[in-house]
Amino acid sequence: MNPDNIFYRTAVWIIPLVIAIVFHEVAHGWVAKWLGDPTASERRRLTFNPIRHVDPVGTIILPLSLAIAGAPVFGWAKPVPVIAQRLRNPRLGMVLVALAGPGMNLALAALAAIALGFAGAAVSGSSPPGVTAFLLANLFNFLLVNVFLALFNLLPLPPFDGGHVVEGILPRRLAYHYAKLGRFGILLVIGLLVLLPMALPQANIVERLVGPPAEAVIQLFLRLARSIG
Repeated sequence: MNPDNIFYRTAVWIIPLVIAIVFHEVAHGWVAKWLGDPTASERRRLTFNPIRHVDPVGTIILPLSLAIAGAPVFGWAKPVPVIAQRLRNPRLGMVLVALAGPGMNLALAALAAIALGFAGAAVSGSSPPGVTAFLLANLFNFLLVNVFLALFNLLPLPPFDGGHVVEGILPRRLAYHYAKLGRFGILLVIGLLVLLPMALPQANIVERLVGPPAEAVIQLFLRLARSIG
């Protein structure tokens, strides 16, 4: 396997991303069901079958384009349906449901670090063969993707998970007005995360707000991996 091959580069990013996204969405549904809302289960979304979660743009086209371009890879899936009114405590419930996705990603990143530690110990002192190198690349990227997804989704903007957290902790009157921003969610995402950095590179929200904490968390997990190896 040639690491410079475009198919190799694509695979070692898309595979980790799809797994991370699917687990992220299923975690939302699990916690919602635990808190009283079985909507995701009723609509057959509590499954690890990626086909049930695929968003053509966010899960395929965008990540594939970024992987081919050698840019940082991220994406999204179809949101798992959650009906706040069916939760036993709608305000607190929505906060916990929102945090479940990033929480799952951080747990997966920790598992990836542990696996990397054991795998590194197993192959230390030798150049790993093609298949092993491919698996190690997937594990490493799985760690990166999960950390980035967790922190990216905690941005305090609708429609991100962080937006639901903000809505749940604001006073009810402010929360009502804040929730109205959700109807402009995709426009906010495009404007703040794409158009604004193009016009003002120093205003790159992802680079300035997500990048530093993501790097710190990644280094923490890599230290964990090295301590095992």
